[in-house]
Amino acid sequence: MSLARIRILSRFLVVAALAALTAGCFQPMYAERADGTPGLRDKLMGVELPPVDKPNSSREARIGVAIRNALAFKLYGNATGGPPTHRLVIKFSTSRYDLLTDPNTGLPTSENYGIDAQYNLIDNATNKSVMTGTTFSHLSFDIPGSYQRFSRERALRDAEDRASQEVAENIKTRLASYFYSGA
Repeated sequence: MSLARIRILSRFLVVAALAALTAGCFQPMYAERADGTPGLRDKLMGVELPPVDKPNSSREARIGVAIRNALAFKLYGNATGGPPTHRLVIKFSTSRYDLLTDPNTGLPTSENYGIDAQYNLIDNATNKSVMTGTTFSHLSFDIPGSYQRFSRERALRDAEDRASQEVAENIKTRLASYFYSGA
């Protein structure tokens, strides 16, 4: 064997040995823990989601329900939440503006929609805030035919639903990292 092959083989063996030594350190994020502490799924099921405080029958109330429902599904799955250990308070604002306007009609053909959310995780035992954060979702949508007001409304509603899902996913990811880090 040549000296170059021996060096390559020795490097490969060192890397394989290090990989074998650290293989036992890996633990899946959502797995049940062997030491008896509650798993991440159990901790997430203890998060209570109170209704978002928006005026009834408003567009923002519907978006608040969409965010809350998406977050509940992402936290609990098909089950309902467990005994609440924490409470998550969400506040948000929405924005909407035209991106492109048809020069002949003056009506928009593409719009931007955004949700900016603030959330606060409160420990129910101490009633103190343990984590706060902000997230957002800004996306654009096309209006299929500027004179078709129903298609414009449907495009806006789809944008609201997509933005709500994205905000819920961002909050769930942040909650999972908080609980996984040992809170």
